[in-house]
Amino acid sequence: MLSNLGAAISPFNAFLFIQGLEILSLRMERHSENALQVARFLNVHPQVEWVNYPGLRSNPYYGMAQKYLPHGQGAILTFGVKGGKPAGHRVINQVKLFTHAANVGDVKSLIIHPATTTHEKLSTEEQIKAGVAPEMLRLSVGLETVDDIMDDLDQALQKAKL
Repeated sequence: MLSNLGAAISPFNAFLFIQGLEILSLRMERHSENALQVARFLNVHPQVEWVNYPGLRSNPYYGMAQKYLPHGQGAILTFGVKGGKPAGHRVINQVKLFTHAANVGDVKSLIIHPATTTHEKLSTEEQIKAGVAPEMLRLSVGLETVDDIMDDLDQALQKAKL
């Protein structure tokens, strides 16, 4: 039956889904605003090598993002930590506000090290080819107060220094 009709959710879960849809645009606006501020913060942080977020002017896709995503560029960004994979793991172990989970779109901020989670089955060469660098961390920026998010990242990056 599942293969013919698809998944069926309970009436209560359908209600919750509809409730969430009603405020989706507001949540996405906040996600995007927070992510842009976090990307700008990380872009000038001394412990960060690079930042990939389409809302940054330095991003090669900035022009397209402005054209096709005029209301915000979403909650996901990646950045490279100075010190490579070991420093990235130290950052993840030091954050207090972030949850270490391979999910996106949560109201809470999430952090992962893609090379050892979502892309761990790939060889190092395949990871590099897929754009997954050893020093890369991926954030799904949540709806918390943006200053709290940046403070948490800052303290974790400072503690992760070699």
